[in-house]
Amino acid sequence: MKLKPLLWLAAIPVVGALGFLGWQHYWPVQAAAGWSTRLVYDKVEKAAGLGLDGANVLVTEELRDDKGRLSSIAPDGTRTVIVDGLTKPDGLAPFLGGHAFSQEFDNKPVQLLKDGKVTQLFMGRDVQGLKSDGDTLYAIEDRHDDGRLMRYDAADGSLTVLRDKLAQTESVEICPGGKLLYTVKKEGVVRQFDESGKDPVYVDGITNPTFILCDKRGLWIVEDQTHLARLWLRTPDGKLQVILSHLRAPQELLPTGDNTYLLAEGGRNRVIELKAN
Repeated sequence: MKLKPLLWLAAIPVVGALGFLGWQHYWPVQAAAGWSTRLVYDKVEKAAGLGLDGANVLVTEELRDDKGRLSSIAPDGTRTVIVDGLTKPDGLAPFLGGHAFSQEFDNKPVQLLKDGKVTQLFMGRDVQGLKSDGDTLYAIEDRHDDGRLMRYDAADGSLTVLRDKLAQTESVEICPGGKLLYTVKKEGVVRQFDESGKDPVYVDGITNPTFILCDKRGLWIVEDQTHLARLWLRTPDGKLQVILSHLRAPQELLPTGDNTYLLAEGGRNRVIELKAN
């Protein structure tokens, strides 16, 4: 009889831990004042890259072992697999009238999907982030200590390594004024590319930054965490604000209008809409 109270006491930490894990897993996404969210597409396994193809939404599903795919979702919800047999397809960017996409796996090409055909642009090693600028495509590799930031020129097919020996770099972005930014997940910072080679810190204090986007509102920064991830906005005056919290492994943020965005939330296998009220 005396053992029962002891057993209950011993069970309290276990119950508390399970409750905490459940809270992390099921607590809904929280939006800052002036913003709202809604589910747009569910059952999108490990949603990662997003793009627009006319009225259709393109999405990559970052599955391993040649099970990944690039799909198109029509306004009526109809889904069509455009490219399959991929391994961890991640980056997606409009390029040359089509869409370039990457595979975050060693010795996998960055390819171009255009008019229903897939062609190879260049080889990479764990390429994750892509950003286009006219006939130029920037790509960054997510590796431990030997990642590269690269520039591909479609005019002559040349590939230039701008930086090497990078650690856990996942996203690259071009902001107003021509600033070239990239994330360093390991350091929790966003750096600005500089011709001097020093690349100063542009934003710090972010946990596992994975994707960045510049628009009229400022610099959006997505955290890649299994639990308690956030979407940040750095306004032009330098202030940081959390716009969404309690996300699970979010990936790309895609503008779809003046006041709306789509966010791939890979940890919940879905795409949600973010809207300014």
